[in-house]
Amino acid sequence: MAVNRAISPEEAADRLSIRELVDAYAHCADRRDAKGQMALFTSDTHFVVYMDSKSDTPSRELHGRESLAPVFDNLNTYKATMHFNGQSTVQLNGDSATGVSYCLAHHVTEQDGKRGLMIASIRYLDTFVKQEGAWYFSERKLLVDWIETRPL
Repeated sequence: MAVNRAISPEEAADRLSIRELVDAYAHCADRRDAKGQMALFTSDTHFVVYMDSKSDTPSRELHGRESLAPVFDNLNTYKATMHFNGQSTVQLNGDSATGVSYCLAHHVTEQDGKRGLMIASIRYLDTFVKQEGAWYFSERKLLVDWIETRPL
């Protein structure tokens, strides 16, 4: 990845749009906006979850935007969530791109009057496409690197 190189206004706009897409995913998740979250994906999207990032076998694999609803709806089992996006990289190739982004996902639970906190360190391996001037996820691989749970 080059540092401090000149980029065109078009490339800058694409990079910003992709970062806003990544942030919109977290924003929708934390507001339980499953429909908004689903709208960030292509209709034929591929979504793959690896609860153990070192495994070659996915924990869950989904095909198509509509198949995402139960996954995003599962966030309603938590009292609150906060997805904090960190660094990301993007490689543009015309109307397609790939990228890696990092997220610390905080999930507050409550059971028998006791609150708990689960923090997951997540890496997303993304493939993006630009359709009619807007960027979408065409594939998102969610890899969990580690999970910490503790009382809150």
